[in-house]
Amino acid sequence: MKAYAKLVNNGLEAFDVVNDLHRQGYTEKEIYVLAHESDRTARLADAADTNKVGLSEEGMFETIANLFRTRGDELRNKIESMGFDPYEASMYEMELDHGKVLVMARH
Repeated sequence: MKAYAKLVNNGLEAFDVVNDLHRQGYTEKEIYVLAHESDRTARLADAADTNKVGLSEEGMFETIANLFRTRGDELRNKIESMGFDPYEASMYEMELDHGKVLVMARH
């Protein structure tokens, strides 16, 4: 099942999208944020009370494989694990390269 996704310019816009998703009935465990830098992803997820794409979404093999991948490959894999095809994942990852933040949600 494909997740909802929205690209935003910064953390403040991400918080607005997260709040909108909460109003639509999504829980914090169903909302994910992703930025190019892993520490930025962690800070945003903590501040916005959202989830991070991890073991339960990717599976053990992919999570371990990410340890050996470039950051771009890791991001594309995380996006694909949310139900997006490789083309969409590449497009989103390219936007993350330019400083955007990706907010995703799925029930």
